[in-house]
Amino acid sequence: MPLLAQYSALPVDFWDLLVSLAEAMSNALWYLTAFLASGSIVQNSAVSAQYLLGLGIGDITGPVVETNMMGYASLAQTDTGLHMRERSRAFIVADATVPSNRILFINADIAMGDSGVRRSIVANLSSQFPGVYTDANIAFVGTHQHSGVGGYLENLLPQITSLGYVPQTANAIIAGSVLAVQRAHASLAPGSLSIGNTTVLNANINRSPTAYLANPAAERALYQYDQDKDMTVLRFDDATGKARGLLSFFAVHGTSLYENNTLVSADNKGMAAFLYESSVEPNSMPGNATFVAGFSQSNVGDTSPNTLGAFCESPGQPYDGLPCEADHSTCGGTVEDCHGRGPGFQISDFESNRIIGQLQFEGAQTVMNGPMTPVHGTVKSVHTYMSMANHTFTLPNGTIVSTCPAAMGFAFAGGTTDGPGAFDFIQGDNSSTPQNPFWEIVKGAITPQPTAAQIACQGAKPILLNTGFAHIPYEWAPNSVDIQMFRIGNFVILIVPGELTTMSGRRIRQAVRAKLISSGVLGTDAYVVVAGPANVYAHYVATREEYGVQRYEGASTIFGPFTLEAYIDKYSSLVPFLADTATGTPASDPPPPEQTSKAISLQTAVVFDAAPIGKSFGQVLTDVNTNTAYQAGNTVSAQFVGADPRNNLRLEGTFLTVDQLISGQWTVVRTDSHPSTVYNWTRVSTILGTSSVNISWTIESGTPAGTYRLRYFGDSKPLIGSISAFTGTSSSFTIA
Repeated sequence: MPLLAQYSALPVDFWDLLVSLAEAMSNALWYLTAFLASGSIVQNSAVSAQYLLGLGIGDITGPVVETNMMGYASLAQTDTGLHMRERSRAFIVADATVPSNRILFINADIAMGDSGVRRSIVANLSSQFPGVYTDANIAFVGTHQHSGVGGYLENLLPQITSLGYVPQTANAIIAGSVLAVQRAHASLAPGSLSIGNTTVLNANINRSPTAYLANPAAERALYQYDQDKDMTVLRFDDATGKARGLLSFFAVHGTSLYENNTLVSADNKGMAAFLYESSVEPNSMPGNATFVAGFSQSNVGDTSPNTLGAFCESPGQPYDGLPCEADHSTCGGTVEDCHGRGPGFQISDFESNRIIGQLQFEGAQTVMNGPMTPVHGTVKSVHTYMSMANHTFTLPNGTIVSTCPAAMGFAFAGGTTDGPGAFDFIQGDNSSTPQNPFWEIVKGAITPQPTAAQIACQGAKPILLNTGFAHIPYEWAPNSVDIQMFRIGNFVILIVPGELTTMSGRRIRQAVRAKLISSGVLGTDAYVVVAGPANVYAHYVATREEYGVQRYEGASTIFGPFTLEAYIDKYSSLVPFLADTATGTPASDPPPPEQTSKAISLQTAVVFDAAPIGKSFGQVLTDVNTNTAYQAGNTVSAQFVGADPRNNLRLEGTFLTVDQLISGQWTVVRTDSHPSTVYNWTRVSTILGTSSVNISWTIESGTPAGTYRLRYFGDSKPLIGSISAFTGTSSSFTIA
């Protein structure tokens, strides 16, 4: 597909490390770097390059045990270990002639952006680099993966299953993201950008196809699929034309790993990033590559990676193994047994995760290896806050409409085929309220009863949780959101605070692109993509027609039926601020109120660790097999006397290594960031403070024959005294 063909038809403790690092480095070096990246010295070396480019990676993995995971809102999903570390990847683009015109895009392996975490990131960066990185030009975007550590969002609703706010999670995200930006800033150098796209098949489906069908037939006829199959790739080259990295945009939910998974991971986009970075630099450990591959989320709302569809898992029932009922995603009238199946479901959800990640990796590789179109033009950013509670505006037809204070519908509690809900909540049922009077009583006890005006404003949505009016003990939901756009030449990124459905994404891209062209900001080569959920989490954005159906996406469109139109109106109105000669800043509503200082946390801290009588920390409890050689495909494992990993997150480090004996020296060949390794922690006795750790490695095809060992790195906390590190080492074993 030609590049623009689609648009021709489309309308902790780690803080101490950072402080020490900063103090150890000369202030002169920091300011010289900032000066070189922002002033005229770089201009002389960038005669042939229009942009200054910086890329960096940072570890953001929070507590991998005893903490609720973020995404499925399941109280039972408490993490027990680690599959792959989460990371933030930072991308800086500055105009070489006017370096103050720059953008910073942080692509984080988390479920969504958050106002509190972003506020801290902005404060850190604006302090370190005054006047360089600001509230206006920093985007904090989540890959929307559902297997990460929870408790970092500052509004109350998403904190409920994590037992409140978890500072350790938030601090890890902040520290790692800031480190990624520091590394990106230090790497700023002249370079060029180019763009391309491709079609990626079999990596996503629409999980609410009946809601999609509610959109006008004529509009649907413009598109081949009921979800976007296009992947857009922005390529970063150095001054010699060598690729330094990429930033891709593709819509697929980070739900390859199911709700029953308790290993922290980065889901399919993190897998894609690992695959690409390791393909470019196979000898670099994950997180240490100089090539940075960002796989960003797009209009993800109604997409699913569970591409085989949704089926009933109801042993003993006549509908067991059959497709779920389409309109409501039920099995025997309830949602609990309706589950989406990924392409590797007969093996494991981890295999499905690998496949979906592989498809995105291959798509990006196809673009990077093919012809791409140079990006040209200046760099601009615009950012403002918009109060979405009772925001009044005029539709193109002249009708005056309004958004509503936030509210969740009954179908929100019904969940999706990626993660079903419970009780008698189902999707696509606008009459849930009179069906079960019990919930009428319960919902009023949780959040305030909706007023007549709120009920009328929310329209087709029967209100379950009136979150926009719930302010105790602090705000349940945001009523003010970030509106942000980046322009990089003829390439524009709409940074959206929610999950746009497929058709919502198409409509807003089309509208903003049309405005860019009609206003003369860009020509017909204008390219527009969506990135989100970013900066603050404002849940879903369904079309008005999808909203009327009230499946999960419509019920989770919290600001009412005109939410999409409000966003289209606002983003379009900000287009003039992206013009070459634009100055000033747009009017703004107040930002979301700060909530972190009010946050409640019910998570119990680590009290103490102890080794069993007669044993020591790191001692091997169950050793590897030393009698028979292992083969590719085998899993080798060892169990050790452990300690709680919350004592030390080991950011930028690892809880395990696989070492190979090479020329008489042990060399690290795998860490806890490789998908072939698993770190699993088990609490043996809470009273005695004992625990165990299981380290496993599934040997990949092509692994060299030789002698290997497993190592475990832990930190124990005594009842009195300070935390101390220890190491456990298995016996050596052989791979034939």
